[in-house]
Amino acid sequence: MFIDSGYILLVIPALIFAMYAQSRVRGAFERYSRHRASSGRTGGEVARDLLAAARLDDVRIERIGSSLGDHYDPRTRVLRLSPQVYDSASVAALGVAAHEVGHAVQHDTGYSPLAVRNAILPVAQLGSNAAWPLFLIGLVFSLPMLMDLGILFFFAAVLFQVVTLPVEYNASGRAMEMLISGGYVSASDAGPTKAVLDAAALTYVAATAMAVAQLARLLILRGSRRD
Repeated sequence: MFIDSGYILLVIPALIFAMYAQSRVRGAFERYSRHRASSGRTGGEVARDLLAAARLDDVRIERIGSSLGDHYDPRTRVLRLSPQVYDSASVAALGVAAHEVGHAVQHDTGYSPLAVRNAILPVAQLGSNAAWPLFLIGLVFSLPMLMDLGILFFFAAVLFQVVTLPVEYNASGRAMEMLISGGYVSASDAGPTKAVLDAAALTYVAATAMAVAQLARLLILRGSRRD
């Protein structure tokens, strides 16, 4: 990938922000993994309880091997938790587990931003993979239509990142509400639990900033070439 003014002025700052966000979420998770929740329940146990309370008995829970690979799969209705979350009774583990349950609840209730995100996911994946090759071929061979097509594809990827933000923040809000109302975290646990969720949410803000910076770079490069 070549270096240009857009890369230096836009992408590098966004990349630094993304690295900071990743460092912050890992630091917060590591720190609060040593803070045991007052309920003494593990992430896996709390996830089962919260799913049962939401009447989502058809959602399965799987213990996976990847570190911090926790996620909810709406296609198979499976909630996958890493060992650090599934087996731990820390506030960090409970926050992550409840966050993923929040996504399952969003899916079940038809939360509209999640439905939009799921609908544009295939297009966003295609756009993310095809945008730069199309744009660079158009740039090198002076084919404006290919550059414009690449920008259009990448716009779909940016849209996906933008729609992801309310989905993630809403899931975190649901997580805190479920944990507090269910008595899984005490008043003294609430702050650390929210700190973990806020740090995780920052990674999505950083991903959006990176996508927007890349789109702006494409537009600058496109503007520098006349049809």
